[in-house]
This record gives sequence, C-alpha cells and structure tokens, in this order.
Amino acid sequence: MINASSYSIEIRRGNFEGEECFQARVKEIPYLEEYADTHEEAYALVIDSIEQTALEMEASGKTMPPPISTVEDYSGRMTLRLPKTLHRYLTHVAESEDVSLNSLVVSVLSDFHGFDVGQDAGSRGYYQSVAMSYAVSNAHIERKTVRQSALRVVGGKSYSPAEAA
Repeated sequence: MINASSYSIEIRRGNFEGEECFQARVKEIPYLEEYADTHEEAYALVIDSIEQTALEMEASGKTMPPPISTVEDYSGRMTLRLPKTLHRYLTHVAESEDVSLNSLVVSVLSDFHGFDVGQDAGSRGYYQSVAMSYAVSNAHIERKTVRQSALRVVGGKSYSPAEAA
C-alpha cells in the first residue's frame, strides 16, 4: 500500500466555478483534484482519492506515479558543461563583481523565476550593462556563431555586490 501523505499536495482557497472553497491538487497526479469547504476536508478528500487511485491503477495493471523525491535526496552539487565563450563571460562577470564563479551562478539561478517572468528593470539593465562592457572590451575577438541559444540569464533584487563582500 502507498503512503498517500508522501505525495506533493497543494491546497489553496479560491473561487472555483463561482463557489468559494478549498481546492486540493496532487502534483504527481495532475488530473486529481478535490474541493471542500475547509482545508482539513480538502486534505482528507485528496488523501482518500490518492489511495483509491492507487487501488484502481493496481487493479488495472498500471503503475502509480511515485511521490516526488524530497530535498534530502539531493546533494546540492551539480556539474555543468558550458561553451568556452559562456564560461569566459561568466568568469569575467564574477571577477568584475569580486565574487566566485560559483557564487555568481548560484545567485543568477536563485533569481531565475521563469523565461520572462521576474525580471525587473534595474537588474536587467545592470546585467545588460555588464554584458555590453564585456562585449566592447572583447570586440577584437573573432566569434563564430553555430546556433542561437535558448538560455536566458535573469537577475533580481536578491544579489548586490555590497552583500558579497
């Protein structure tokens, strides 16, 4: 038997189809939703639904999606392979900020909120100015463009050079 409470359950209050209530959803099973008048009722309903879904899937020979791993399952260590030009650029930005390359990458990743979401004008302007000064100082280097990258580096308010010192 599965442990239904180990699944990622999100409960929120809102107006659903014109009615004010609580909605309980399960991240691992996107089609599973329950509605109730209280937070506790919504939680109890969704726990029951997870257990019933597991029983039905087992009876039909299907596999129940496993719960998402907890944060303890991750070491916090990641190895990246970067194009040499991106590595050089990020190293230059880190040096100009007087921080380690690791600190810069962690800061940029922690500020990332989505492809175009979460960018504020101040940080966007700051990172663009750093990029422009780097491009001007390295204008003499011949560049070969192989393909357009879909990667976007976004900044936010949580990092400032004064805090790094």
